[in-house]
This record gives sequence, C-alpha cells and structure tokens, in this order.
Amino acid sequence: MADPFLKVQDLKIHFPTDDGLVRSVDGLTFSLERGKTLGIVGESGSGKSVTSLGILGLHNKRNAQVSGEIWLDNQELVNASPEDVRKLRGQKMAMIFQDPLSAMHPFYTVGHQIIEAYRVHHNVSKKVARKHAIEMLNRVGIPQPDRRVDDYPHQFSGGMRQRAMIAMALSCDPELLIADEPTTALDVTVQAQILDLMHDLQQEFNSALIIITHDLGVVAELADDILVMYGGKAIEQGPAQTIFEAPEHPYTWGLLGSMPRMDRPVADRLMPIPGSPPSLINLPSGCAFHPRCAYEPQTGGLGTTMVPELTEAGGGHRVRCHLPSTERRRIWAEEIKPKLEAGQ
Repeated sequence: MADPFLKVQDLKIHFPTDDGLVRSVDGLTFSLERGKTLGIVGESGSGKSVTSLGILGLHNKRNAQVSGEIWLDNQELVNASPEDVRKLRGQKMAMIFQDPLSAMHPFYTVGHQIIEAYRVHHNVSKKVARKHAIEMLNRVGIPQPDRRVDDYPHQFSGGMRQRAMIAMALSCDPELLIADEPTTALDVTVQAQILDLMHDLQQEFNSALIIITHDLGVVAELADDILVMYGGKAIEQGPAQTIFEAPEHPYTWGLLGSMPRMDRPVADRLMPIPGSPPSLINLPSGCAFHPRCAYEPQTGGLGTTMVPELTEAGGGHRVRCHLPSTERRRIWAEEIKPKLEAGQ
C-alpha cells in the first residue's frame, strides 16, 4: 500500500515562555491522501493553526520546539533545512491564511503579490506572470480582473480579499492546500461561494485539502475525514459521516449541540459547552476535558488522574476517552442524539 501524501507522526510544537512551556500541539498523528479533504475542528486555542504553520515550516526554531515527523510526498520536513522547506511552499504546499487583510502586504497591489509568488517558482517574465495573475483572479470570481489586478488589498471587500488569497495560494497549483478559517467574518452567501470554489479547484487539481475551523458546519459537506482537537491533542478522528452520525467523545457532542441547524426545530437556546478551554501551560491532570465533562464521574476517577489514550473504535474511528465504547455509544443513542434531533 502506497504511503499517504501527507503523514504527520507524533508532532509536538512547544513554546518556552517566562510563565512555562506552552504545549500547543502535543503528540498529533494523522494522514491525508491526494484528492481528499481533512477537517480539523476545535475551539480557539486547541492547536489547529499552530499545526498548520508547523506543516509549512513557518515556526521560528529559535522560540519554538518542534519534534516528530511530517512527511510530504515521502519528504521529511521537520528535520529538513529551511531552504528546502521554503522551496516547497507555494509549489508543493500552500496556505490560505485566517485574515487576508493582515496576510496581504498593504504596500503592494494584489496583482504584484500574486505575480511575485508565481515567479519565485517559475522562470517567466513579469508579463507572463501578470497574465497568469489575471487568469487566477478571474478563476476565483473577481470581477474585471484585468483592472482589479492593480488594486491594493484595502480596495477589495472582505470576500474579494479572501478570493484573492485563494488565487495567490493556488497560483502554483499546490498539491497540498491548507485553509485556516477560510470563511471567518464573511457573510453566509460569500461563505458558501468560497467553500464551493475551494471544492471545485480541489477537484480540478486533485490536491489534498485541510480545512481548519471551529465550525463543524463548514466541514459538513466538504470533509472526507474529521480531526477534533482539544488542548493540543486529537481527541476524536475518523470518517466525516461517522463523526456526524455516531460521535463518541463528549466534547464532540458539545460541538454538535452548539451548532445551529436548519434541519431540526428551532430551540430556544443552543447547547453550549460549559466552562472555558484549558490553559496550554497548566493543563488539567488526567483528561484535559474533564473539568467541563458531565460524564467524568462515570470514569471511576480515571478522568482526573490519567491521560486517556487515543484508541480504535472501529472503521478508522479513534477516540480519546476513559468511558467504555459501549457506554459512549449508549449515551449518544439514548441521551444526546434525541436531544439534538428534538432541538432541545
């Protein structure tokens, strides 16, 4: 069996600070095939964006401790030289950053920035690169691209800046595209257009796609697999259909319960997850989620004393929880799912 296009093995990304060691990513393992989409979900501070920056080699090794393995098309990146990783960025892997206004340089035109990204990896003239930039802006739905190519980022609306970021990221036809909160701060109509556009371009280039978000609704239609992160660790991962139809971790139940749905009765209130995400410097003992978990008393004390392992639940579905799988499935079927379907 061929190796996956992207394989992340026991990835750890820690940041030493005056207050202690920030364990932003702590032993993360996953893989992704060409043409497939992985959705990484979780609350702010769970380690999603730090993971994506680690894959692209964008952490400063002087203030970040990065260990583990990241294999991209059988090339290891963690121990590769910065120059080797830089050559891969843009052509082999690219990223749509969370905030296109701050990610794009305000001093240069949108076209200039796309042209520069293209010429780094292609030995072409400025004229050829400019033509390519106009084609990319047209492909992502920017009106009058031959004129807007000379506009500055502040002259674009939020949705158009996001499209321009996608055009820049896709200008060299990357084989791995990471989209970090690609629809944040966009209205729902533009969100749908952006997600459709990313799906169409993925199909065209057969690229591997990672969508990072806190919103399970964003990945519901796009993702083939879902990775749920909490406190720097994967707490549940598996096929998207399984995660939506038969999740087994209480945190995932909470994410589903706090997501507005159009296919069920309108509830008076959503079902929020109590408490706040943990500090990555002083994680709770045992399971990091136990202070917010209503089912911790059923673990016989393990929830507060022992870190649970990520164990196989069948069919590629893995869960990090002390509750037995049979009990998790019973709770979902008898308690959680009926409430969600009733909109309570």
